[in-house]
Amino acid sequence: MLSVVDNVVLVVAGVALVVMILDASVRTFVLPRGSVVRFTSTVFRMLRSVFAIFASPRRGYEQRDRVIALYAPFAVLSLPLVSLLIIFVAYAFIFVGTEQHGWTDAFITSGSSLLTLGFERPPNLPTTLIAFSEAMIGLSLLALVIAYLPTIYTSFSRREVAVTDLSIRAGTPPTPREFLTRAHLTGFLYGMDPFWDTWMAWFTEVQETHTSYGALPLFRSPNPHRNWIVAAGAVLDTASFRLAALDMPWTPNPALCIRAGFLMLREVAGFFGYDYDEDPAADDPISVTRDEFDQLCNQLAEKGLPIKADRDQAWRDWQGWRVNYDSVLLSLSGFVMAPYAPWNSDRSPVTPLRHYPAGRNRRRIANRGGPQSGATTGTS
Repeated sequence: MLSVVDNVVLVVAGVALVVMILDASVRTFVLPRGSVVRFTSTVFRMLRSVFAIFASPRRGYEQRDRVIALYAPFAVLSLPLVSLLIIFVAYAFIFVGTEQHGWTDAFITSGSSLLTLGFERPPNLPTTLIAFSEAMIGLSLLALVIAYLPTIYTSFSRREVAVTDLSIRAGTPPTPREFLTRAHLTGFLYGMDPFWDTWMAWFTEVQETHTSYGALPLFRSPNPHRNWIVAAGAVLDTASFRLAALDMPWTPNPALCIRAGFLMLREVAGFFGYDYDEDPAADDPISVTRDEFDQLCNQLAEKGLPIKADRDQAWRDWQGWRVNYDSVLLSLSGFVMAPYAPWNSDRSPVTPLRHYPAGRNRRRIANRGGPQSGATTGTS
């Protein structure tokens, strides 16, 4: 027989666990803003360690992609299961502390109440009310998941429509060279402002959904060679090249699209704990070299596109735009294990499944040690 102190400790522990799960569930599934939840983060990390065994960098991309494609769905579904398990144990503590019965009876009563089976009835009114509260919490958790899944898949579908549309214009993987060449050949080059406006809206929506629903960035495209980060990088690079190197009349649309894009990347990167410089210099190092930039200029000039004569100034302008998003683009590419794409995942650090949110409010700092750590939030 447990002492009064032991019973009180069990009840307090049970109530604390219940409060923890309710708080985590509300902030994960209901709160309409990005919030780092320690319980959710722990579940995702534990599951990540299992998937990492089967997604070793030593394996080919196709094999790793098939494994990682299951990670986010399994992680989302594991949250309510782990939550229900903790609720089950928490109420067993409470029943032991209030009924002063053995552990076996407490677990049976807790399981019967949580699953609404009804084969075990508490002996008095107070414990009956406790059983009612457990049943209500269990049903509420299931209802939250049922409501959460359509929301997250609606956001996923809207994201992927734009990613697929980009592959029509810019190939798979999408590249600035392919994009601008097709735009030139189809007479679309001088009428791209509506396209930049569409992607500015896309960046804004992704910024909101991919920080409100922390699992969404890890959901992979239906086509293993497409990815939302690769698409974002291709659009930003194309807009940057259009402003820096193409001899065309100035319009504000591509510049606003770039700003929306790097703001989105910074928000998502910050949510997942990546540091970045909030005020970089225009000449900070970036991961794209001058030779790569000149090669693209030569290739597009051969296709008949109007390339500016002053290549040095064009390069400085390009660097000033790219520095806004260079390091966060590469970091997120490694984080989501993006497929191969030039100027993007081909030079990103190999950090698949780095972690689930670990510190949204970490201080953003400059890291100017090399081309892979270029600053990300300056202005051209």
